[in-house]
Amino acid sequence: MYKQLADEIIAGRRLTREDNLSFLIEGDLEELKGEAHRIRKALCGNRVELCTIVNGRAGRCSEDCRFCAQSAHHPTGAQEHTILEEDDLVEACRRSEKAGARRFSVVTAGRALSGEDFHQTIQAYQRMREECKNISLCASHGLLEEEQFEGLRESGVTMYHANIETSRRNFPRICTTHTFQDKLTCIRRAKRAGLQVCSGGIIGMGETWEDRLDMALTLAEYQVDSIPLNALIPIPGTPFGELPVLTEDEILRTAALFRFLNPTAYVRLAAGRTLMRDSGRAAFFAGANAAITGDMLTTSGNNMRQDRMMLRESGFEI
Repeated sequence: MYKQLADEIIAGRRLTREDNLSFLIEGDLEELKGEAHRIRKALCGNRVELCTIVNGRAGRCSEDCRFCAQSAHHPTGAQEHTILEEDDLVEACRRSEKAGARRFSVVTAGRALSGEDFHQTIQAYQRMREECKNISLCASHGLLEEEQFEGLRESGVTMYHANIETSRRNFPRICTTHTFQDKLTCIRRAKRAGLQVCSGGIIGMGETWEDRLDMALTLAEYQVDSIPLNALIPIPGTPFGELPVLTEDEILRTAALFRFLNPTAYVRLAAGRTLMRDSGRAAFFAGANAAITGDMLTTSGNNMRQDRMMLRESGFEI
């Protein structure tokens, strides 16, 4: 069954909500991983894309996302700082380019970046475009207005990041200060401005497998280009700080599930790789073909040199 379905996907079929998708939840994991790997290899090649991020503005976020250490609603003691200076942002991009990253993103805490902070970041992107020729620019600045997306594109940004986090059904359990629809509106605005979209979510927040399926299907329906998959690292002080961590098999099944439903997208490992052996090596044989490398926002990430070595030893091109 898996081989035939993978063949059909490689030939152009796309699974939808009308299909019986129970096999993704209940089917044999080894077979599922193997066919997800084959779909990835046939439709995306043998390349793995590495990207890096810098925390451009940290903490004191007005939103109440229950997983997040940077929310002002949660007493986590997370780092706080105002927007980084233009020179600091450009230097972070330069270091990432030198280390061999394919993409670089400035990520800012808060509902939206606006005013002088937004203007300063636009100026930094303009300099990055001029001074860092071998790296693509991404941005993650919350729920922006139409004209702000236009400004990002004109400054040299090519991809915008806006996680939907979970399913529509489950979203009110995760956040109450903005809505699932707000997230979808953000994706549509970014696309209208001519930007690619990076949008995924977090697993391990008490959601069901059906919620994970729904998230993957929503991202497929919006033709998202890059899907970061985060496995929750419970942070003390957040409402989800006491949740149990996921098993490696759960993370691998999720990666395979997302590859079956988003066969041509970047399925990008993000936070939570420390929950897997060998920095998540097995996930790259279960459908994943990209990763965020270096430090995450509030959890430790993987060293870029180690990632490059691990991927090359596994037979991938970077």
